[in-house]
Amino acid sequence: MGVIAVGNTKERLQALWRRDVKRRLVAGGLDMAAALARAGMMANARGRGAIFTLHHVRPKKSRPLQPSAHLEVTPDFLSEAIERLSAEGYEFVPLAEVPARLAKPSKRPFAAFTLDDGYRNNAAYALPVFERHNAPFTIFVTRGFAERTHSLWWETLAELLGQAPEVTFDFGDGPELMDLTSEARKFDAFDRISHYVGTTDEASAVSRIDAMAKKHGVDPLKITADLTMDAQELRALSAHPLASLGAHTISHRAVARLSPEEAREEMRQSADYVEMLTGERPRSLAYPYGTQQAVSERDMTIAKELGFSVAVTTQPGTLCEKHASRLTGLPRISLNGYYQQPRYVSALASGIPFSIGR
Repeated sequence: MGVIAVGNTKERLQALWRRDVKRRLVAGGLDMAAALARAGMMANARGRGAIFTLHHVRPKKSRPLQPSAHLEVTPDFLSEAIERLSAEGYEFVPLAEVPARLAKPSKRPFAAFTLDDGYRNNAAYALPVFERHNAPFTIFVTRGFAERTHSLWWETLAELLGQAPEVTFDFGDGPELMDLTSEARKFDAFDRISHYVGTTDEASAVSRIDAMAKKHGVDPLKITADLTMDAQELRALSAHPLASLGAHTISHRAVARLSPEEAREEMRQSADYVEMLTGERPRSLAYPYGTQQAVSERDMTIAKELGFSVAVTTQPGTLCEKHASRLTGLPRISLNGYYQQPRYVSALASGIPFSIGR
């Protein structure tokens, strides 16, 4: 078996330094965008509004390994973000109203909030914040998580790598021993396995992660049960006047990498499940991962054919009138755990970072 390692101490420090530098560069770009917005420059980049995406909303807590810290914000930051948007004149609307808002100009920009995967902390910590600000929100439900039939592989992997000194994983060429005796090596192992999930048969890759975790005493489905809401909890949440549920497939696989038939069934059966929970057919869908590699034009067409009036990606951007003809492929803005400052929310909502990036 081969040994996968980052290298010597200098190389490991360089790996950590590169991650820190990247975040600092992004933060600097957001500060510049915020300054341009305050100066009234590039005002058209704001468009008519934005859809914001979140995952975990919970108090900050130190964990052995946090490779997905960007998917986690605190309740205080969420509240500050909403307050900042409100001060800048945003009107908070349900996701279902976005098509109408795009079709008809308004003096006030709009903001819609969405949360992916159905984490239990969305009800425990995000809901009180949305109630305090009277802000509607949509939870996108992954059926396999709610039914405890599928694992959240990134959560399983973080738990495993955070506690193990080494693991053995088969990338397709036989078992490899991965040294995890430093934080940098743990992060590199996470990145390498994540890349493998995204470039091979996803179901097979996740099965291998689950099997590896079980050998080390980590139960993937227990993690799913600990972190996500079940049917009863989702049904109770959906009864709240500010909440709505949307579809997020069955297995949380990248639909672009599935056959047309598989992609269609993932979307349809997820909608079936939400309808069973609420008594109403969901009109909204979030594509798992939502990147350009994870969702294709084909999938957007399938979503439209299935009757979804809104389907969202994670490709960043604000919304303008052109998106009225592309309602099953809308961009969203991530409230990122690495940039939990209200001024960064202003910068992102301005649309300037995305215009400059293009």
